[in-house]
Amino acid sequence: MACILVIDDDHVFWATLQDVLEGAGYHVLEACDGREGLAALQAHPIDLVITASLMLEQEGFETLQKLRTLTPAPKIIALSGGGQTGRLEFLHVATGGGTNRMLRKPMRSHDLCAAVREILTGP
Repeated sequence: MACILVIDDDHVFWATLQDVLEGAGYHVLEACDGREGLAALQAHPIDLVITASLMLEQEGFETLQKLRTLTPAPKIIALSGGGQTGRLEFLHVATGGGTNRMLRKPMRSHDLCAAVREILTGP
């Protein structure tokens, strides 16, 4: 069973992702910010990281940069709702940062599961 780490400081959103992903047969771990996420990566074998763009303690972009320094670099899905401004620059910046996929919040469950499945079983 693949293990997915979700990094997001919105616990309600995380719980929803957990339900969807566990329902699709994945094991899900939670981290409320980038620091916690990086610690989880060191402590557990992780197949995929899903990270939010806007978090209080360590922004998603900073987290993304740090994830890319790991060897081997984890597979990553970046999420953004644009925050209160509705701006989605993070998704465009994330493209250059080596993410495998970018998704806009809110996303449909089947779109998330399709992206996860594609990344984990990819070429």
